Amino acid sequence: MPPSTRESLPRRAGELATRATGRMEAEHQWFRELGAADRSWVGLVAQAGISALLDWYADGARTDPPGQVFAAAPPSLAGTITLAQTLDLARTAIATVEDAVPELVTAQEAPALREAVLRYARDIAFAAAELYARSADHRGGWDTRLETLVVHAVVRGEANDAMASRAAELGWEGVSDVAVVAGVLPAGDPTPVVAELRAAAGALGLRCLAAGHDRRLVCVLGGTADPAADALRLVDSFGQGPVVVGPRVPHLFAAGRSARAALSGVDAAPAWTGAPRPVAADELLPERALLGEGPARRVLVDRVYAPLRDHPSALLDTVQAYLDQGMVLEATARLLFLHPNTVRYRLRRVGEVVGLDPHTARDAWVLQVALALGRMGSGPRLWRGGR
Repeated sequence: MPPSTRESLPRRAGELATRATGRMEAEHQWFRELGAADRSWVGLVAQAGISALLDWYADGARTDPPGQVFAAAPPSLAGTITLAQTLDLARTAIATVEDAVPELVTAQEAPALREAVLRYARDIAFAAAELYARSADHRGGWDTRLETLVVHAVVRGEANDAMASRAAELGWEGVSDVAVVAGVLPAGDPTPVVAELRAAAGALGLRCLAAGHDRRLVCVLGGTADPAADALRLVDSFGQGPVVVGPRVPHLFAAGRSARAALSGVDAAPAWTGAPRPVAADELLPERALLGEGPARRVLVDRVYAPLRDHPSALLDTVQAYLDQGMVLEATARLLFLHPNTVRYRLRRVGEVVGLDPHTARDAWVLQVALALGRMGSGPRLWRGGR
């Protein structure tokens, strides 16, 4: 085929695009695995790129190469093929034009066309990088909004279809072992704080949804086997003040319970001056009960008061007397007409039954509050308060 003149070059674009598409088919498995619609779009992008190159060269290549090569593609295509695959497409299209140089122009003009192709290839690479950067920024902004909506839904306990749809878009459909960690939101712009927390959780191999909520920083962790240990490694991302870990739940749609416990714990933690950071929400049950939280009251009664009340060894009366006597063993024994060793045995049984040691100040405080709530009749069937 005799070499073409510059003016006739644009008419060869369709033919060269067909060649490039065939070459893509032969050389790239990812292209063969695309659906028909996406393959068609890739072909149109290849044709647009080759046509723009030939038009630009035919016009004298006096300006910078055109940068609108990807305008023919729908925005969704950037989510279908990766940047590396897009560069494969560009390389294949450019290589097709390079191979056809002898049939496109005379031998004297071939070096000029090859130089123009190199300039064009460079600009194509920059245009592809810019396209994917914009797409990533757009997606990142959209994901951040979705993430905030999901976190706020968790805090409000809204386990509905809207939350399910948003969580699915964020890849949380199959995430299990979820816990909520709450603390104080650092001053200033929350965006970098949330990004830092998300990155730190990702480095631990955890899924993370994070957002600011009413001066609180709320983090929903997914895939956590030990929420307390994981929270300890994330604690530096939170502002000064308590960091509270809610109980682990099976999945995101049960995370409202964990969030309520964590946020209530943040409010209650200042009452325990020796509270660790982070602290489990269940360690703050007495303080949360003082805030009027119904679930905390019920848990204390169910876990502490009821087992002692129902035990055959009069553990409830013994530990109550011990607390009333200022934690003095001999005074308790005299009050109950028991041998001190009997009191020791019963107090040891208290620790075995409810996991609290009456001899330590903190556990004695938990027992005191639980017994008071139980004696007030604030059990699961009678309590009507709470939040």
